[in-house]
This record gives sequence, structure tokens and C-alpha cells, in this order.
Amino acid sequence: MEDYILQMQNITKTFPGVKALDNVTFNVKRGEIHALVGENGAGKSTLMKVLSGIYSYGEYTGNIIVNGEIQQFKSLRDSEARGIAIINQELALCTNMNVAESIFLGNEIKNKQGIINWPETYKRTSEVLDQVHLNVNPETTVLNLGVGQMQLLEIAKAVSKNAKILILDEPTAALTDDESERLLSLIREFQSKGVTCIYISHKLDEVFSIAETITVLRDGQTVVTKAKNDITKSELISYMVGRTLSQMFPRREHNPGEIKFEMKNWSVDHPQIKGKEVLHDININVRKGEIVGIAGLMGAGRTELMMSLIGAYGSNVRGETYYEGNKVEIHSSEDAIKNGICYVSEDRKRYGLILMQDIKFNVSLPVLKRLSNGGVIDDNELLKEVAEYVKALNVKTPSIEQLTRNLSGGNMQKVVLAKWLMTHPTVLIMDEPTRGIDVGAKVEIYNIMNDLVDQGMSVIMISSELPEVLGMSDRIYVMHEGKITAEMDYKDATQENVMEYCTGMKNMFKD
Repeated sequence: MEDYILQMQNITKTFPGVKALDNVTFNVKRGEIHALVGENGAGKSTLMKVLSGIYSYGEYTGNIIVNGEIQQFKSLRDSEARGIAIINQELALCTNMNVAESIFLGNEIKNKQGIINWPETYKRTSEVLDQVHLNVNPETTVLNLGVGQMQLLEIAKAVSKNAKILILDEPTAALTDDESERLLSLIREFQSKGVTCIYISHKLDEVFSIAETITVLRDGQTVVTKAKNDITKSELISYMVGRTLSQMFPRREHNPGEIKFEMKNWSVDHPQIKGKEVLHDININVRKGEIVGIAGLMGAGRTELMMSLIGAYGSNVRGETYYEGNKVEIHSSEDAIKNGICYVSEDRKRYGLILMQDIKFNVSLPVLKRLSNGGVIDDNELLKEVAEYVKALNVKTPSIEQLTRNLSGGNMQKVVLAKWLMTHPTVLIMDEPTRGIDVGAKVEIYNIMNDLVDQGMSVIMISSELPEVLGMSDRIYVMHEGKITAEMDYKDATQENVMEYCTGMKNMFKD
């Protein structure tokens, strides 16, 4: 008989008009790393909110069994008392507190009089920081930590509560490759100490690297649970999306025309550090009907390059921009839009959307002036245009009045695209276009890019995923430490030679 530390039986959870979980069964063996995967909207996060008590007993049907005993969690505190800790993708830290205060918030160490015992708190903080290999002073303000350090701090909070079941929801989404590898090593270390881990991620390479068992959810139902060694990546994707994705990157042959936009001799200084040059003498261009990929490691300057173009980054910006051969002055997003250029940020929630507003509001925001007459918005035209773009991009929503915060990551990205396409751009800059979205939605985004290029649009794509750059680009620029180190046709690009230019091992433009 299997030794299960956790059994979730016939879990059903409904929201008004939506069955988010439909008789889900999810069993986890003691001491294993068990991956939970599926497209956005499959029900993964909802299932974990049921397990952690965020959705309390009575708000769902079915049974949760921990260590052989049926549980009726009424709150997060109840699940924590049974050794369950959840670390969400959106980190729940009070950034104005120090590390020690943040770790023991709600779980304070007190003396008999009910007063916080600060010496013991700092002592215990140092101990748990050692356990997660986070070398910071317990009195450091959380705001001064990096994203990777904050992720480790969340794990330290779980360690302080003696968690036996650790739930990690997209833990490496905002981390560098090195930070991600250190985190995976830490999870393996916890496993060796008897901690059971539930690992949720869209990064299938990570899933196959760390998990022993994989469960797939689709449309709120359990599709399959298999040992990692009994399933291939292509089979897993097929289970996730309900169809075979024979070609992850649907490349189309494009016929690029004349140069549409170019940046010449572009150099930018750091916004805070005087005299530090972040971008040095960059020359790039994109042709009509072409996808140009920009590859590079974290810190290479890819995002800074495009942010500086629209006046959102840097100081002492030098260089020239040309649109259809004519020199243009661009100092802001408004200038860029006037010249047919739009930038889709890598952080759609922070810079791309107003999450508390509906789809209609977000999509129409950049074109309200165009849709107005004498300061009065033409509501009929607005509704018509928004509906057309939402339909064309296949945004899955019951209504354009749906709040954007309630959409999946892939549908949020489509709303951001619809917003900028409403401005009728001819050059679309997409920064990390598929970050944090599931494999099915990725293919949809790729097909949208292809369709736009087939219609004559020019696309510049920044991506940290090298297979994405190689799979979708017609031409590739490689950046390293603020410089262009290579320009190549996709037919000449391999993971190996692009990585050599990414790391600075080679530079085809070096004197």
C-alpha cells in the first residue's frame, strides 16, 4: 500500500457560473517532489487554495486527508498547524518590515507576559536563514532584498513553521537561471530531510529535472498522474492541452521587405550611477514583415534598450532613430505611438494592465482621443472595435466587461496585445511575450505574431528563452553587457553559437 502523506479526493469547487474544480483527485507520497502542471485556468492554484485553507471547508466538496486523517481547514492558519505551507507566485511579504519581523509575522515568539522576545526571534531567524542558505542580516529591510532573496525568505517563513508539505507555485518565474538552480538544489535538500514538496511550474524542463511524479490538470479535472520516467515531454504537453502540439514553434517563412525602423549608434547611461554606460553604440533594424529576435542573458541590456527608446529608462541617451528611412525624435510612449511603434512590456500586470478595470477599459485606453469627438467618447464605436480585437485574438472571456485580474496569464497577454493593436502600429516590440503563460497559450501568441507579420507588421521580440528566439525569429541580434555581439539569420543560429555570443565568448563586431 502506498504511503500517502496527502490525499485530496473528489474535490469540487464552483464559482458563480464556473466549475473551477470537478471531482479532482490528487495524491502525494510522503517525501516526494510531486509536480502539478496544466494550462492557466486548469485549476492548479484553486486546488492549492483549497488545500491550504484559503478556500475553507464548506466552500468546496470532497475530502482532504493528511497523514490518514480527514481535515476540515477553516483558514490558512489551520493548514499551517498541520504542517502545510504555501508559497505563492505573488510573494506575500511586508517590504517595510525587516527580515526577522517578516519571517515571524503572525507567528511571533513571545514570553510568558505575551511580549515579543526579540533576542530569541533574531536567534531563530539566523537559524532558519542558514537552513535556506540566505546570507543576510536579520535586521535587513525586506525592500532591500533582491527577488531571489525574497523567494528564499518566503521559504524561510515555511521552515520557521516546521512545514512538512511545502507548496511552491511558479517559484522560479522571476528568477535568473543561477537563482533558479540554487532554489531547485534547496528543494532537493529539503526533500532529503523528509519534506514533501508540491511543485507547480510552466517550465517543463524544471519539472522533469526535479519531480518524481507528475499530475496533470485540465479544465478543472485530473487527467493523469504518472512517474516522471513513464512520460515524455511531448506526451505531457498533449495531456495538458488536450491535443498534440507537433510543432511548439509554428515557424512560417516570411518575405521581409524594406527596413521599417532602425536605431543607430544608440548609447545610454545608467539612470542613477553617473558615468556608467549601460548601452554602448547599438545598431539594430527591423524590416517590414519580419520577426527580429533579441537574445541575451539577464543583465545584457535587452529590456533597457527598448525602455530607453520610449523614454522610460536611462540618462544621457545618445543616438538616432529612423522610421521608413526618415529620422524621427522619440522621447516618450506617445512619440513612439505617433510613429507607429508600440512596446509590450515584460511585466504585463505592472505596466501593461490596470487589473481592477475591465477588458473594455484596458483595450481602449490608448485610443480614447481617437474615439472621441469634442471630448465625448463614441461608446458604440469603442464597443465595436474592442469586441473585434478581443474576438480576433481569441481572448477567452464571457464579456469584455470582465475584470482583467480574473483572466489567465495568456488571456491577459492577449488583452495587452489588443490594447496596442488598437493604435494600428506598424512596429510591435514584444518583451518576453510568453513569460508565465502555459504551452497552449504560447502557441496561440506565436500564431498571432505570425499573422501580424504576414499582414506586413514588423515585430521585435525580446526573450530569455533561447528555443523561443531560435524557433520564431527570422533574424537574431545577440547582446552581452550592453553591446550587440552578433547578428545572424535564423538558419545560421544554434543554441551553442548564440550562447557563445550571449556569454561574451565571441563577438563578431569586435575590433
